[in-house]
Amino acid sequence: MTLPKTGSGLKKILRELNIKQPPNGTARSYQEALDVARRINYPVVVRPSYVLGGRAMEIVYSDTELERYMTYAVQVEPDHPILIDKFLENAVEVDVDAIADQTGNVVIGGIMEHIEQAGIHSGDSACSLPAVFLSPSVLDQIRTWTVQLAKALKVVGLMNIQFAVQGDQVYILEANPRASRTVPFVSKAIGVPLAKMAARIMTGKSLTELGYTQEIIPQHISVKEAVLPFEKFPGTDTILGPEMRSTGEVMGIDASFGVAFAKAELAANQRLPFKGTVFVSMNNRDKEAVVPVVKDLMALGFSIVATEGTRKTLLEHGLDVELVLKLHEGRPHVLDWIKNEKVQLIINTPSGEEAQADGRLIRRTALGYKIPIITTIAGAKATAAAIRALQSQQLSVKALQDYL
Repeated sequence: MTLPKTGSGLKKILRELNIKQPPNGTARSYQEALDVARRINYPVVVRPSYVLGGRAMEIVYSDTELERYMTYAVQVEPDHPILIDKFLENAVEVDVDAIADQTGNVVIGGIMEHIEQAGIHSGDSACSLPAVFLSPSVLDQIRTWTVQLAKALKVVGLMNIQFAVQGDQVYILEANPRASRTVPFVSKAIGVPLAKMAARIMTGKSLTELGYTQEIIPQHISVKEAVLPFEKFPGTDTILGPEMRSTGEVMGIDASFGVAFAKAELAANQRLPFKGTVFVSMNNRDKEAVVPVVKDLMALGFSIVATEGTRKTLLEHGLDVELVLKLHEGRPHVLDWIKNEKVQLIINTPSGEEAQADGRLIRRTALGYKIPIITTIAGAKATAAAIRALQSQQLSVKALQDYL
């Protein structure tokens, strides 16, 4: 039950509980979509109402992109409207798994803070349990709304809710009264078999009878990371977005976030460098946001090379960065650097048709040379934390039971 798809009943519940949603609407034609997009303002997330897994979902930034989407990307019929939501830029997505019984008791299984920003499909985003960077007030708001909504919907069994946090504002994105793909991860992280417990609750047991009456907040950090199949499909772009592309997931556990994330990356076959050169090329929206990441990487001993626009921003912040030419600017360009093994890590968020085409070729080439590619600011921050942990200590291994 995705909230924007629901009728007035659920929206009435959200209003009564004072739960915020991003502005949204539905459209059955390009003109209707244009009216909604201009009312709630770009960027917007557009998606068909009849698919799962984020299929054919896109983030749209202009009338031209919206027209292309409505004309070529999807089937638009009266029975198949397009759902349009305001895209919350630089927001953190949060997954919550909760369990409720027939007596109205609700217990949160886990609050998972996504590492990639909102807009990356939850199945492709790494996440941390417990949340690492969210404020206590935000977590309190999420807990309150989760319990209120589960009770209002009379859920018996598992429920998954997805929130977005923009600054200190919390918005609800989806509410699904069912088990989600995150349940196995949460169960391992907290040591409670949630699916088994939910099945027993659905046959009449209560949470009190099963001895599960309050949220467990582990002392260790568990990080879930997606396993992406790009090496298996030549020509596929590696950039992440609203459409799910992962084929599995792995988990890393440790006392600190940096080490747990490093373990998860290693398990997903992402070999992070300890030293070397980082190539950075950002779209205009991300240029300022990448500055602290570059500072962190330089403090860890890395050299930085960047394309002209990104380099200009970094120089303005006093960071000594070498220029690398784009593909159409002459030789040697960034592909030459990759092929000559002069780059050990890539941070790349493209924009515009030419930049996207160049970025796709850069990412595919890097994949062939097994160079790690980061396509989000949040992923770059987490990667810097993981490299810092790998530089400072040896990874240790413990049995899952030892953490629990």
